[in-house]
Amino acid sequence: MMAKKNALGRGLGALMTDANEIGTPKASASIIEVDIDDIEANPWQPRTTFDEEKLNELAQSIKEIGIIQPLTLRKLKHGKYQIIAGERRFRASKLAGLSTVLAYVRTADDDTMLEMALVENIQREDLDPIEIAISYQRLIDECNLTQESMSERVGKKRSTISNYLRLLRLPAEIQLGLRNKEITMGHARALIGVEDQEMQKALYEKIIREDYSVRRIEKEVKELNAGGKEEKKAPAEKRSLSEDYVMLKQQLSDMFQTNIKFDRNDKGKGKIVIPFGSDDELEKIINILDKAK
Repeated sequence: MMAKKNALGRGLGALMTDANEIGTPKASASIIEVDIDDIEANPWQPRTTFDEEKLNELAQSIKEIGIIQPLTLRKLKHGKYQIIAGERRFRASKLAGLSTVLAYVRTADDDTMLEMALVENIQREDLDPIEIAISYQRLIDECNLTQESMSERVGKKRSTISNYLRLLRLPAEIQLGLRNKEITMGHARALIGVEDQEMQKALYEKIIREDYSVRRIEKEVKELNAGGKEEKKAPAEKRSLSEDYVMLKQQLSDMFQTNIKFDRNDKGKGKIVIPFGSDDELEKIINILDKAK
């Protein structure tokens, strides 16, 4: 196990020897520090409601650690910037009292150029898992690619892409630990199996403190998830879904950014339910379906 590095509190900037190395070539985007007062929300942002509790939690994390995934901005006239992706991070940064934020700034409207640069970036051998995950997320947010089309472009299985994207759901401390090589991709994937973020953090500290192997933490997670469920009968979905269908459910949930309900019986019959909480969320789902045609 590698010695733990004191990275907390320094954010993404402290982890990069050259800020542009993590991003794409300057022809399409660069990472710079932007005055938060010069950033404007995207008027076409489909998401209009944000969970206040989760927003405050993210703000607290940003205060302590910084932003792991930079915003993506478009340069406007008069020195202003417009958000392409990252409005939740932007709002949380304002709550945290930040005066500046790290951001990818698009300097051209050539989406093909950006897509090519991001795909090339993913192929680099020196990227850590979080950098790869961020590149995949940018392909989704900025180039409107589906996981299937990304799979074709980068030569990776959809399940591999999905596993990388799920890393971005981990608390910032764990993402930093993965970037610093304090834990491995195997450790991080095991921690994703725990729903509660506080429990994820507790297990992460246990890995660092007690030098847990991947197999050991997988066992702990399995036992943790089994606790309290022994008396209950397994839900029909858990009984009937094979590993392939569980993975498909996860991929659909990632694509539509909601908890897909997937049910299938032994005869192959079933249903897929895509829940939404508002007309705006429904419109976003429809847009994703239109792009997938």
